[in-house]
Amino acid sequence: MKKVAIQGYAGSFHHIAAQQYEGAAVEILPCDTFRAVARAVESGEVDYGVMAIENSIAGSILPNYNILQRCNVHITGEIYLQIRQNLMVNRGVRLEDIREVESHQMALLQCADYLDAHGWRLVESADTALSAAELQRSGSRTTAAVAGALAAELFDLDIVAADIHTNRNNYTRFLILERCDRAVFEPSASSCAGNKASLYFKVPDTSGSLYDTLGAMEGLDINMTKLQSYPIADQPFHYMFHVDMEFDNSDALSTALERMRTKGVEVHIYGVYNKNTDFEL
Repeated sequence: MKKVAIQGYAGSFHHIAAQQYEGAAVEILPCDTFRAVARAVESGEVDYGVMAIENSIAGSILPNYNILQRCNVHITGEIYLQIRQNLMVNRGVRLEDIREVESHQMALLQCADYLDAHGWRLVESADTALSAAELQRSGSRTTAAVAGALAAELFDLDIVAADIHTNRNNYTRFLILERCDRAVFEPSASSCAGNKASLYFKVPDTSGSLYDTLGAMEGLDINMTKLQSYPIADQPFHYMFHVDMEFDNSDALSTALERMRTKGVEVHIYGVYNKNTDFEL
């Protein structure tokens, strides 16, 4: 059984993502922070870690790019998970018994249309799954929690209203992180057996340098699926850029990297892996 570090608690969406990637039989190491997830991977305490990197509505989780830069981990996979929120209660509690609803602030916002229609008191918590666990512990007959279906299963709760989220196309992208024995991961012939790469680069501080850098992909049949700027801490108002690119031939990636470096661009590879195809928007 694989041991997996996740941010959050058992029953959280990170837990669901880990099961989607590996199967239900995984041992979860809950971590308070994303940095703690990376440390668990670095130390070899777990086989791999699962870390959210972006949401289709809220956008990128920028601090997590900093973790990728500073920790000796590399990306070996990705998961796209549809975020489905459910209203759950202790066994036997009815919808009309509910007086307050507890969950993470973001989950409450995602379900605002449904919750506002009932006029319940809303209570913010640190985590969706934690709210479900606390509901079970309290035995409350007037409180409900909003969380994923796995939390209801783990904590023996009844789902009285399923899929109460407003936006049906809410997806979070999670990265699979494994230990890297080198401070900078570079794709080798053996590690390039993928069709997606994540990297970041720094361009020279000259006019047109970003345009020239992106031009390195011209004619290589590379699809750039993400370009994200990120501030450089010790250089105010200077930025590095994070890129996700998809390709059918790893030679295209190698050529693009070579072209970028000949332009004086500093390039660092987070990982080469297979893109996730198990979802439909």
